[in-house]
Amino acid sequence: MRVLFVSYPEKTIFQYLVPMVWAMRTAGHDVRFASQPGFADVITQAGLTAQPVGRNHDPWRMADMDRDAVEAERAGLPAPYDAADDPEKATWEWLLKGYTQAVAMWHKMENFPMIADLVEFARGWRPDLVIWEPTTFAGAIAAKACGAAHARLLYSLDVFGVTRGHFLRLKQERGESEDPLADWLGSYARKYGGEYTEDLATGQFTIDQFPASLTMRADLHYLRTQYIPYGGPAVVPAWLRPRPEKPRVALTMGLSATERYNGYTIRLQDIFDALADLDVELVATIADKEKAKLDRVPANARIVPYVPLHALAPTCSAVIHHAGLATLATVSRYALPQLALHWHFDQPALAGNLARQGAGISVGCGEATGEIVRESVLRLLNEPLFTERARLLRDEIESVPTPNQLVPRIEELVARLRTTQSIQEG
Repeated sequence: MRVLFVSYPEKTIFQYLVPMVWAMRTAGHDVRFASQPGFADVITQAGLTAQPVGRNHDPWRMADMDRDAVEAERAGLPAPYDAADDPEKATWEWLLKGYTQAVAMWHKMENFPMIADLVEFARGWRPDLVIWEPTTFAGAIAAKACGAAHARLLYSLDVFGVTRGHFLRLKQERGESEDPLADWLGSYARKYGGEYTEDLATGQFTIDQFPASLTMRADLHYLRTQYIPYGGPAVVPAWLRPRPEKPRVALTMGLSATERYNGYTIRLQDIFDALADLDVELVATIADKEKAKLDRVPANARIVPYVPLHALAPTCSAVIHHAGLATLATVSRYALPQLALHWHFDQPALAGNLARQGAGISVGCGEATGEIVRESVLRLLNEPLFTERARLLRDEIESVPTPNQLVPRIEELVARLRTTQSIQEG
């Protein structure tokens, strides 16, 4: 069958999708990845076939004009999706206002540059299945326009589906008619000859890459698969070959902190100082411009700008990280205790789930002093329960299908869901 993946041009999001793209490709399907023209090199670098659609539009370039506003929105989830993790915000007034703002200032900006050209391509190429990341609604619109089955592929906790569930429940209970997301998506459905249905917002089914004990779910149809790490081209350094002589502790606070924002949300110097006298080897992936800000580096620390985490993690005894889902999921595959220093988007919720599962400790960046980090690392290394729970988490991950193993189930769903005729243009 023909499978079309769709995402707005964001490298970190794209990398979450690559293993499933390759699973479809190696199963023998004809696969293309659609995004804006300027993103084609990132797609082809992963060995995939790029389908440029629309025009280039970088919302991050516009955001650079107001860095203070970007930093202010960096902490936690943006409205209305913060209601997924905070029941007190699941009110009609909060959700309606949040959806109004999110549609106008986020979803329209990401999707408008691609929609028309993507629909035209889809109607000509006629995919059987369209898979889209949860905010690239252009994929759902194109699927409706050509009669394809379609699904979301999650790169985060499903804050989008959970929030949508809250909104629909309140809308029905109150007898309300306002619905900014449905109004916007419905206008495109009607433009291309159809009507709004709720799958335009949340897909006909959703592929969830993360273990049940860590996820957040709505009342939707989910297929679970393992998260398989993909970070792009990389070289494994020679120093990773021998076994470490001391317990190795990794420290990584993510790429977005320096590529998209103004830096890390913790004081690195305080953490280095606090861990300096521990009998461990600290391996820290620190951007060069942030490394330059350090006054001193302890003798037990190795600082590198990047190392593939799936190569580093198996050599470690514990990992300190920012609770980014790709990082957390990669570390979890190797049964490692984790210290999650959370701040951004769904990181606080994910770190909380990790702590409740028992494989790690959750500390907000605002509270993450050097002493707290030191105490937490010592607990992770010395209290066996963290390792026991980390092994259970690894076993949970390995108990669900890999992307390749999930493909036959997806094929069955597509055969049932795909309409026999595409919606004709009105």
